[in-house]
Amino acid sequence: MIHGYHLIWPAYGFWLPNDPRGSWSDTVYSLELLRFGPTIKSIEKIPVDLDEYARWRTQAQRALKYPAVTFSELQIANIGMGFQSYVEKSGLSVWACAIMPNHVHMVLGRHRCKIEHAANLLKGAATKRLLAESLHPMESYREKEGRLPSMWGEGQWIVYLDSEESIINAIRYVNENPT
Repeated sequence: MIHGYHLIWPAYGFWLPNDPRGSWSDTVYSLELLRFGPTIKSIEKIPVDLDEYARWRTQAQRALKYPAVTFSELQIANIGMGFQSYVEKSGLSVWACAIMPNHVHMVLGRHRCKIEHAANLLKGAATKRLLAESLHPMESYREKEGRLPSMWGEGQWIVYLDSEESIINAIRYVNENPT
């Protein structure tokens, strides 16, 4: 039985679908990114040569439509406030949270809605907060009709936690993630 979830989602441009370390992606939709290789679907992180990977990543990120997002400390604080507003409204149980400059980790208890839906609502609350504070990292890329590109990468990675041990391990991992 599922007791909780460890959610991980990237900021735009952080974990690309064809990342040599592996990804959950099935397809590389961007022709510009496809020249850097196909998807490498893997549950486990694949070891890579760090120098070679750094070169690959720099070149692949240059091929993105927009620059990769890196949140400032002020943006991170406001993302947390956005999460807090959703959590207070929804009653979602948050056991651990780490908002990093380029991705988010959360350990959550079971909830009445699907976890994918809760993740999207959390992202939306954070985005709404950054917009209200004029801190959205993609503001300079606003389209003519007023639409902004998403500051988040596609989807999220979900680890289903089915034991007390898995919950404790996920909480420890998230709490230690910033260091």
